[in-house]
Amino acid sequence: MTVITDLKTLYEIDDSLWLEETIELLKAKNFEALDLDNLIEELEDLGNEKKFRVASFLQQIIRHCLLLQFWTRKRDYNQAHWKAEIVSFKDQLKRYLTTNLRKYLEQEFDNIYENAVRYVRQKTDNQVNFPDTCPYSLEELLDPNWLPSYHQGDKK
Repeated sequence: MTVITDLKTLYEIDDSLWLEETIELLKAKNFEALDLDNLIEELEDLGNEKKFRVASFLQQIIRHCLLLQFWTRKRDYNQAHWKAEIVSFKDQLKRYLTTNLRKYLEQEFDNIYENAVRYVRQKTDNQVNFPDTCPYSLEELLDPNWLPSYHQGDKK
């Protein structure tokens, strides 16, 4: 069995083992032995993954709120499911949300809404009028007890 002592090479071969070795080096405060290039890349990826996760949860909340509020033809059949999905995604978002990630959501709010509304327009085959700007505040969307009020949204 070959023992790999170079962390950069280990990273290319087995990133899980690289992570274990890096953690041990950090615990031992053996900073000079660290593979800083890959460590920095992994930390940046971790930050981006967290941002993607919370944005995805918020987008799911918005999608289901829009469907619940505006897709009147399907509401009777789907409202319990949509409400349950809203609750589930709010709970998941709450689990990961930090002050910095909340600031990220505030900055990306319009983009997140744009993606959500594009999805629901496609899902409803453009048969429903959805607002061009988000009718909900971030505070409402994060509030575990808030749901949108019903509105006539189907196109006539």
